[in-house]
Amino acid sequence: MKSFFFYDLETSGLNPREDRIMQFAGQRTDENLNRVGEPINLLVKMSDDTLPSPGAILVTKITPQETLTDGLTEAEFCKYVNEELFTEDTCAVGYNSVRFDDEFMRHTFWRNFYDPYMWQWKDGRSRWDLLDVVRLTRALRPEGIKWPFQEMEIIDKETGEKKNVSVATNRLELLTKLNNIEHTHAHDALADVDALIEVTKLIKEKQPKLFNYLFNLRDKREVAKLVNLDDKKPFVYACGRYPGEFNKTTVAFPLTAGRNGNVLVFDLRHNLDEILAQAESEKAEGVSKIAEADSGLAETESILPQAKQEKPQTFYPIVKELCLNKCPAVAPISVLDSKSEEDGKTGWERIGLDKKQVEKNLETLLKHPEFAEKMRSQYENRPEFPEAIDPESALYDGFLTEQDSTRCNAVRNADANRLADFHPEFTDERLPELLLHYKAKNFPTSLSEAEVKKWENYRLGRLNRQLPKFQKEMEELQTRLDQGYDTTKRNQKIDPYILEELMLWYQNLQPADY
Repeated sequence: MKSFFFYDLETSGLNPREDRIMQFAGQRTDENLNRVGEPINLLVKMSDDTLPSPGAILVTKITPQETLTDGLTEAEFCKYVNEELFTEDTCAVGYNSVRFDDEFMRHTFWRNFYDPYMWQWKDGRSRWDLLDVVRLTRALRPEGIKWPFQEMEIIDKETGEKKNVSVATNRLELLTKLNNIEHTHAHDALADVDALIEVTKLIKEKQPKLFNYLFNLRDKREVAKLVNLDDKKPFVYACGRYPGEFNKTTVAFPLTAGRNGNVLVFDLRHNLDEILAQAESEKAEGVSKIAEADSGLAETESILPQAKQEKPQTFYPIVKELCLNKCPAVAPISVLDSKSEEDGKTGWERIGLDKKQVEKNLETLLKHPEFAEKMRSQYENRPEFPEAIDPESALYDGFLTEQDSTRCNAVRNADANRLADFHPEFTDERLPELLLHYKAKNFPTSLSEAEVKKWENYRLGRLNRQLPKFQKEMEELQTRLDQGYDTTKRNQKIDPYILEELMLWYQNLQPADY
């Protein structure tokens, strides 16, 4: 039976290469979003080479010690979710999952000798991200759903003074609250899964045509029918990198080829002549205000140039990579003409654009064919991912050969006794050290004396890399607590017990002679 599996993670931090999954929760539904079977709620043991972000732990309220008491090892976790949850004909669904949860899952599978990709494509499997679905629904077909806003402080461009504005937000806990959906424990993975299922039902009920259309865009071939370089046409595009005041949505144009068969797109909110003139002026003044794209897994689509908006230190891409296989929320430009019966606005009005502006900006863009080539060349010469500092973070350094994949199968099927004398002749230079780490964290009794020493050297080196950030966060939180501020800048309550547990965790990770 085809089914959805809604899932959510709570993690030790935001970086899937360095941080770890602490909680996994999920619920299967049928194609009509009716729950099937019991909900899943698992903890994953925190390994002794990781210092979590104190801020992340204050949000999730899951301490490392709790995961040791009640959690699965990573190897046990990977085996369970592969064999029992992400089964044939399952569509894995999350909220911001393509750029966050899915990346954590991939890196966890990689560290534990599982194929990091098969769970999302083989035997009818697929993935879908509801966050961009929510964004495009809000921009194009908001009827029947209540949409949240939040106050935001910006700098007035003319006066330079600070002012508060109300900006659209799609935070799950706010969306559920406005629409009377139960969501009593936001940032608990299982509570978030339950809430997401209800939000998905709401969109399917109120906007079934748009829901089904965006569901089909899980297939990159469907995306390519609208976004391609053989038949270039403007299209509607919702993405988190675009400004909230325009409902995270713009009209984009396929510019040139990106990497891996993807497409670089130009935001037609901007006039290229004005952008180039501004860049030239700033270059002449010796000051460049065109920000480089953020590096890191979560924002790899970004590319120069970017436009500075009113909010300080906030930049939005004028050109970015649209990844065809990341379930992008795109639509034909004709959908903007429809007027809502509720607010009387067209899609053009809700995203702050008009046809004449788009047509003018497109005409200007087409006068500069050299710009597309410059962007293509510039993007090709940028590293796609930060440099890996060890095999655990080197997932994207290359695919495995068929022979190494077979040896990986043997590794994960071996118990502690077999692993003690198991020395596969890997051809990929990442795998021998990765095997040492796998054994140390999942089957420590399988390590030889020499391997114990080697692992300990690695473990302490990794902890020392993490320590400055951990100490800084702990000191800031303790200072706020001592001064009588019991919340963080994000208004998250500071729990002294959690700070104590984190300090104990750090102390217990030190060698015996520390």
